Amino acid sequence: MKIDWQLPPSRTGFKGSLDKFIGPGATPAEKHLQSYLPLLAAGLLVFYAVKAELGWSLGQYVVASLLAMDMAGGVITNATSSAKRWYHREGEGFKQHMGFIGLHFIQLGVFSWFFLGFNLVWVASVGGYMVFAAAITLLMPLYLQRPIALILYSVSLLLSLYVFETAVGLEWFLPIFYLKLLISHILREEPYRPEHELNE
Repeated sequence: MKIDWQLPPSRTGFKGSLDKFIGPGATPAEKHLQSYLPLLAAGLLVFYAVKAELGWSLGQYVVASLLAMDMAGGVITNATSSAKRWYHREGEGFKQHMGFIGLHFIQLGVFSWFFLGFNLVWVASVGGYMVFAAAITLLMPLYLQRPIALILYSVSLLLSLYVFETAVGLEWFLPIFYLKLLISHILREEPYRPEHELNE
């Protein structure tokens, strides 16, 4: 197994746009994980919601399915070696990572709108902890970022279970939301590569 920080040449058109999302040089295995498991997550969520008779509207089913796909896909994509190499390349630092984190207030707003009566205090509290934890982690020396992130993620689990409001059937949302951002995305890891790469 090798470590390779060298980015392959950028592609053009749609494939180039995809590269900027999942990381250039993503292997077929990485792409399959990112493509199929999020669809499975959405399907299982819909099955559960129907089975449990949660009484969701069509809009809630659509939003919940999209959130499930994004959460599952986000955890997987941000954890791949190709994404690590891309999002932690030279020039990507505190400002860029916090910008990525900040975009997720939109996701919190959508969740709150459809499932919590658009509770802005909830959005501010959940998002505020997300920003705080991400900033603290990124400001730490590199060798301390992993343990600090895991400590702060553990706190997020307690907050998600005992403090922050949730919606029936979506209790998984906040733990996976924080996992995606505090663990999968901001932690810098070596981009391990297969000895013989077959890119598509």
